[in-house]
Amino acid sequence: MISALKTEFARVEDQVRNGPITPNVSPEDIRRHLASHFDFARAMSLDEAVAEVEHMLATWQVQVTHPRYFGLFNPSVTLASVAADALTAMYNPQLATWRTSPAANEMEKFVLDWIGAKFGLPKGSVANFTSGGAEANHSAVIVALTKAFPRYGDDGLRSLPRQPAIYLTHESHHSFSKIAHMTGLGRHALRTVATDTRLRMDLEDLERQVAVDRAAGFAPFMVVGTCGTTAAGAIDPLLELGSFCREHGLWFHVDAAWGGAAILAPSLRRHLDGIGAADSITCDAHKWFSVPMGCGMFFCRQAGGVLEAFRAQAAYMPGRANEDALDPYTSTMQWSRRFIGLKLFLSLAVYGEPGYAEMIERQASMGNLLKQLLAASGWRIVNDSPLPLVCFMRDGLDISAFLRSLRERQIAWMSDVRIQGAPSIRACITSFNTTGENVRAVVDAMNRMASEQAAQLVRA
Repeated sequence: MISALKTEFARVEDQVRNGPITPNVSPEDIRRHLASHFDFARAMSLDEAVAEVEHMLATWQVQVTHPRYFGLFNPSVTLASVAADALTAMYNPQLATWRTSPAANEMEKFVLDWIGAKFGLPKGSVANFTSGGAEANHSAVIVALTKAFPRYGDDGLRSLPRQPAIYLTHESHHSFSKIAHMTGLGRHALRTVATDTRLRMDLEDLERQVAVDRAAGFAPFMVVGTCGTTAAGAIDPLLELGSFCREHGLWFHVDAAWGGAAILAPSLRRHLDGIGAADSITCDAHKWFSVPMGCGMFFCRQAGGVLEAFRAQAAYMPGRANEDALDPYTSTMQWSRRFIGLKLFLSLAVYGEPGYAEMIERQASMGNLLKQLLAASGWRIVNDSPLPLVCFMRDGLDISAFLRSLRERQIAWMSDVRIQGAPSIRACITSFNTTGENVRAVVDAMNRMASEQAAQLVRA
């Protein structure tokens, strides 16, 4: 199996590397193709069906594993993690209870304990794999609510004497807006704290807002610090936020969905100082740990709070093996659970910590190279992040037209973003296959394109 998988993996990787990044297709094109090839009225051979599906995936999607995809946090993936997904699908373990899948549950616990220790969480903390960062953040809010308001779990929000409030910045992930809705808090429970010039949470404004809310009869209960914001790669002052939350009796959650993997990189881990003081942490392995979607992680230092938040009992479920063997259906948001963690377990086993550190450091160095080449070419860097995410712009540049041309010419895939209210271009190194040659070629092409656009404006 592994030999055949290696061959196929290498073929696809080479095909993506040397092919287009961005598709040219309409919804109607794909729908016509589906209707003409898949009516489900007749049986197809597996070879025929797979060939058609692979054709569509190879042709009609943005190739996020391409070395010149500088977009959102969608990485190239390791061969080990692909093998793990295949094994999981074949054996199909059900991780709702420990007794049903003891080996799978223990492998997940093993790798989560290892990463939790890297973050500095104490023994006795609990963790679980999630579908992604949104589920992990949702878990954090539910556990924090349950801890702060003991009646919340049984009697709901209407039983609370005061309206709860969560504090975050405009740079925080937008999943919290959904979470505020889904938990019943309502989106108005979110308080937007100001940021400094580096887009990090402003401690003075946080302190002011918490004091004002308490005086007005609200119930502040949670602060969300971000380690690697989506737009600009900002890292909130985690050490100071942890101290503030301890002093004021607030739950401190760190959303390190992307940036958390930097804990393995010697040159970057100092930027995560203070993360070990968090009450809960979100980290996505399907971002900088380079495994397939979806592989989020939720860590919490308060095991009792997690067990109270997600407690459940069903006579048809097998009983617990012992006090150490947590049943995930009683300690997570999920009930039926896929073996999510194997792809991270196998990747860490194959690469080891040194291999992962080298992979992350290399991507960080590619980000630094991109930043240096852009600055030397007259582009203005408008964000300040130690992570490989660069936001930049040029006076007079039509960003929408520029990005559209960048994609149409298959030079690179980047996105637009607003930094401090101003439009700019966002580029993030997400592939461990990105080389210095890739970065230099992209910057050279962008410089030519910017000159072309400037010349067109002069002629106009």
